[in-house]
Amino acid sequence: MTTPQISTVMWPTTSWPEAGRTWRRAEELGFAAAWVYDHVAWRGTTPWYDAYTTLAAAAAVTSRIRLGTLVTSPNFRHPVPTAHAIKTIDHVSGGRLTVGIGAGGGTRRSDAGILGGPDWSPRERASRFEEWVRLLDLVLRGPETTFTGTYYSAREVLTEPGCVQRPRVPFAIAATGPRGMRLAARYGAMWVTTAGDADDPRATVRDQLARLDEACAAEGRDPAELRRLFLTGFTHEPWLRSAEAFADLAGAYAELGITDIAVHWPRPGTDWDADMKVFEAVAASSG
Repeated sequence: MTTPQISTVMWPTTSWPEAGRTWRRAEELGFAAAWVYDHVAWRGTTPWYDAYTTLAAAAAVTSRIRLGTLVTSPNFRHPVPTAHAIKTIDHVSGGRLTVGIGAGGGTRRSDAGILGGPDWSPRERASRFEEWVRLLDLVLRGPETTFTGTYYSAREVLTEPGCVQRPRVPFAIAATGPRGMRLAARYGAMWVTTAGDADDPRATVRDQLARLDEACAAEGRDPAELRRLFLTGFTHEPWLRSAEAFADLAGAYAELGITDIAVHWPRPGTDWDADMKVFEAVAASSG
């Protein structure tokens, strides 16, 4: 068992330069990474600023902390322009970007269906997710990509000079279904879970990790190569009640095989509020 790396999830709800001060503070506190949600809105929250523009700005005002989306949504992004933004931010950050990717939610209050057209069925959403990740991988690896898929296509897309990180920026794949876990095993440097609203989150994560190992075996991937991030804040567990509570929970999840833990930046007046002193103590425990 190793001590998990601790990262934080930033809220894209404040404008620059105030937001910039928060990103710099995340680096000063010692977090291994700072993530940002990728939505047009989230549960009706406004203002809600763009994830990729925010990451470019954050990359310019920080120098050590890793940055990333948690997670990029295919609901309103095409892989080709997304790859262009990823490559640019990777250069701005000096190679500190990780791209979290998920299938996208089905809630219109966040971003599902905002481009019009019929709602996607679960099967179509999973198929789009698979094709989206495949094309993004191809474009970022470059140097030239032509691809004709069921949902996404690209014609003679040039990627040079490519990403700072080779062969491309690492992917963090958020998935709990069998197809998504196979994607994580095939393309991911990291796998992401929240355990949802499970009554027994640890049992849920234990089961998910076992199925992730099976997916890795099916893909011929060494499971030890894949980092496993638990995104807190969506279960009943008191992650930020105290530094001691965090340490106990982090240790329990590390025993399951979790290598990374993300906590939300305290957001007053919401379910993600927390004592800043506790939050700072948690940051100080980051490996």
